[in-house]
Amino acid sequence: MSNIHQLHQQAEQDDLVLDQASDWIAKMDRGLTTKESKQFQRWIHMSPEHMKVMFEVAQMWDKLDELNRLSDIFPKSAVKGNWFSNQFKAIAASVVFLVCVLLLQTEQLPFLHGQQQYTTLATQYETEVGESNTIHLPDSSVLVLNTNSLVNVTYSEEARTIELQRGELHIEVAHNKSRPLRVLAAGKVIQAVGTAFNVQVSDKLVELIVTDGKVLVDSQNSLTQESPISNRAIPVAKGEMIDLHISLPVAEGVVKKVEQSEISSKLSWRKGNLIFRGDSLADAIKEISRYSDISFELADDEQLRKIKVAGMFKTGDIDGLLSVLEKSFNIEYKKVSAKKITLALKG
Repeated sequence: MSNIHQLHQQAEQDDLVLDQASDWIAKMDRGLTTKESKQFQRWIHMSPEHMKVMFEVAQMWDKLDELNRLSDIFPKSAVKGNWFSNQFKAIAASVVFLVCVLLLQTEQLPFLHGQQQYTTLATQYETEVGESNTIHLPDSSVLVLNTNSLVNVTYSEEARTIELQRGELHIEVAHNKSRPLRVLAAGKVIQAVGTAFNVQVSDKLVELIVTDGKVLVDSQNSLTQESPISNRAIPVAKGEMIDLHISLPVAEGVVKKVEQSEISSKLSWRKGNLIFRGDSLADAIKEISRYSDISFELADDEQLRKIKVAGMFKTGDIDGLLSVLEKSFNIEYKKVSAKKITLALKG
């Protein structure tokens, strides 16, 4: 009876994942839309359990052939090595074969190198304007993308590399001294072993904030994915930040201490908030605009632009923002079109 009770309790805990996997099988049966393909990619990367349950449900429903369609969802690249995970050994031989094929197609094939288990990966993640996404990478690192961001993630036997092509990311790096993780951004490289940091790319700057541990910052230049970072690299530790001008060498950047309250404000986007602590209206509106396809136009009034804004706003809540500006800052707004709003001081 106790065994039955334990099985029943475990089944209850797994109900949600089972339901989701069953739903994805049903959708694959009638064909995934482009949007659903992206959603499925995110879901399958959230947890190793999702992949395991997906195969179990497919086997139970005799829908293993549907999983072959995953080859159209993920990019392809050469993968070295050959290894079968213990979690799939109990599945029938045909299922094990399909797992290998699928892992090759999705660019995620774990293999053994000495006593160290590695995972290969080559894929791209993107968020739309106003969207954020949390990605659990196969090495247990946690990557969070902010609005309108694009990254290429490449894992090999020698290195873990994330190229931030646009936008902003925060990453909690899983510790692996033999295979450091690097973030490439606008010609700069940020290397970590096991730490957490935030990187934002704008037109002129790469802004780095370290929230845990220590990272090394260097210029990318001729640096290859596997080559060691130079001894000229700048260390940046927890509670510190550095602004790196895109057109200037890393050595020109100045590391500075940052109060925890400022770090919390700058990273409040991870909770869907924007916190301003006396920022100018012009700067606040620029930040708010990152989360919406609505453009703001400020009247040609220096006094208006210098108004100090303090408070917390929900990302994408334009109506709430306009209400606060009107009531608390004596600013009137006019909706010129569905995508454009002008702001001015009340007469």
